[in-house]
Amino acid sequence: MSGPRRGVVDPSSVPTETIELLKPDGTLVPDAEYEADLKKDDLLEIYRSMVLARRADSEATNLQRQGELGVYTPLLGQEAAQVGTAYALDEGDWIFPSYRGMAMALMRKIDPVDILHMFRGTWHGGMWDPKEHRFALLSVPIATQCLHAAGFGIAAKLDGAKTVALGCFGDGATSEGDFHEGLNFAGVWHAPVVFLCQNNQYAISVPVAKQTAAPTLAVRALGYGFPGVRVDGNDVLACYAVAKEAVRRAREGNGPTLIEAITFRRGPHSTADDVTRYRSDEELKHWEALDPIARFTKYLENEEILTDEFKEAVEAEAKELSAHIRAEIVGAAPRPSHELFEFVYSEPSEILRREEWLLHEELAGREDAE
Repeated sequence: MSGPRRGVVDPSSVPTETIELLKPDGTLVPDAEYEADLKKDDLLEIYRSMVLARRADSEATNLQRQGELGVYTPLLGQEAAQVGTAYALDEGDWIFPSYRGMAMALMRKIDPVDILHMFRGTWHGGMWDPKEHRFALLSVPIATQCLHAAGFGIAAKLDGAKTVALGCFGDGATSEGDFHEGLNFAGVWHAPVVFLCQNNQYAISVPVAKQTAAPTLAVRALGYGFPGVRVDGNDVLACYAVAKEAVRRAREGNGPTLIEAITFRRGPHSTADDVTRYRSDEELKHWEALDPIARFTKYLENEEILTDEFKEAVEAEAKELSAHIRAEIVGAAPRPSHELFEFVYSEPSEILRREEWLLHEELAGREDAE
């Protein structure tokens, strides 16, 4: 027999095409199925968001190297996947980020300082109001975002809301049980969820080829009863167009979509990681040539959208942001001890109140002893 037997689902028959709208040289590739219907102001805002995210990320890495953060998880090279996808959401939609979500946080007007306090160890999860920004607290356990997004999406459906949840995770998360449970639940409930897998090629040091024998990660969606799509994660216009369609499907009641954004983590998994032990210089150089910001900049310049004045203004804003981050993080003191008790119960119990008093007395005694 030349092909698979009748009734056999063959992995070789699964499409592996990657959606791309911008060539690496910035040339636009028109696509009737995936259109980036963005105006000039939108394109410039996307450019601004990517540049600011990279600067904030770079400053955070520098701060960790200088001993001001305990650890940090850089996103260098993944700006397009985050910014393009998040730009397709409505303001009222929710994002459930991984620990590498700085770019999306900035788009939700979250001060990066509030994120970096987690990496400094002065706060847990983030110092912003999730309800105000529609941006959940950072979750370090791998793939838990799938469960959170699925649960929120199901709740939104039961409430009759038109809200979409975006769950963000990496390729390593697809090897976790929470990934299966979250996607399976969302599929069964036909929940309004978009699952974004930023396939940056490595789960810490384990390459994708050693994580799965499937032809793509997007194909895994079929096992849960909804579509999967592969997109060039370094092409911000393609990321936006693919996410826009997935968000539309979800909002109209057609269920979830799994997006696999093919990108590359140019930095380490975290600043505690020695990337040279498992990755070659040649591989890094290959992906540096596909830089998402450089690609988008070429497109904007080719279309005469990006001016020198705007670039200079964004660069000035980026420098201000960098200085703000440094000024707020360097030497930042621990949070007040009483905050340990403020976010446990809406109405503190007597036991909790007594424990707070005991801690206060103990700390006061230490100060007197000094």
